[in-house]
Amino acid sequence: MSKGNLSVHTENIFPIIKKFLYSDHEIFLRELVSNAVDATQKLKTLATSGEYNDELGNIDVEVILDKEARTLTIKDRGIGMSAEEVEKYINQIAFSSAEEFVSKYADKSETTNNIIGHFGLGFYSAFMVAGRVEFTTQSYRSEDESILWKCDGSTSYEMEPTEKAERGTTITLYINDDAEEFLDESRIKAILQKYCSFMPVPVKFNEEEVNKNKPLWLKKPADISNEEYEDFYAQLYPYAEKPLFWIHLNVDYPFNMTGILYFPKWTADVEMKRNKIQLYSNQVFITDEVKEIVPEFLTLLHGVIDSPDI
Repeated sequence: MSKGNLSVHTENIFPIIKKFLYSDHEIFLRELVSNAVDATQKLKTLATSGEYNDELGNIDVEVILDKEARTLTIKDRGIGMSAEEVEKYINQIAFSSAEEFVSKYADKSETTNNIIGHFGLGFYSAFMVAGRVEFTTQSYRSEDESILWKCDGSTSYEMEPTEKAERGTTITLYINDDAEEFLDESRIKAILQKYCSFMPVPVKFNEEEVNKNKPLWLKKPADISNEEYEDFYAQLYPYAEKPLFWIHLNVDYPFNMTGILYFPKWTADVEMKRNKIQLYSNQVFITDEVKEIVPEFLTLLHGVIDSPDI
């Protein structure tokens, strides 16, 4: 077993993560599930490029709540990590493995466009709600040994070889007393539905898939019927009247952006219907507070904007 101190580039990094990095602590779950989906997308990229030749098998991402043990677990069967990669991507906070991976495989597969997670500060958002975090990981390279990593929220960690039967990473959070809300089943389900409904890999909670919805904005307009557009609008805004019409966006300059913007019917409560645009980054929900992002004249529109450049 090895012990060490996390290599950080800012003093007192954990108070910053816990109090200032994210205004809403529920974001930790989006970050960890995004990392799990990211790891799975990386494995699919390697399979496409011929660098991984075994069966992909089950690639679902699982979220598991254990109230009695006060744990929340996020499990993937993605690319996994070797001891060297744990040192590089976890023990050196704020190092982004996703950027390095995209750079290496940019010309090999369109799958790289769907890599959404960043090992680094996203992983450490777990400590906003957990006093202790552990994970086991097994690289897709079978010759690499499995690794167990532990940290109690200080800048010290423990890392040692372990046994793990399948590839991928399993992260377990031991929830703090002041974060009881994240031991509530309905709360976790609501967070997953909010942020993960359109993720490109199946995400399951209590064996139920939370992202059965497929992002209509990624399909070609010619392949979408008017009924599908209207059904998607009803899915986004269940109690709204049918829209007047819509625009399907697909922009690649000066930045990449896809989406569908709907023109709602104007009524007396038009002001209440402002700011109904949902902002996504590679199918991960970011915010519906877009006043500082979209022009004022667009705030009366409804719909979805998805951009990897956010």
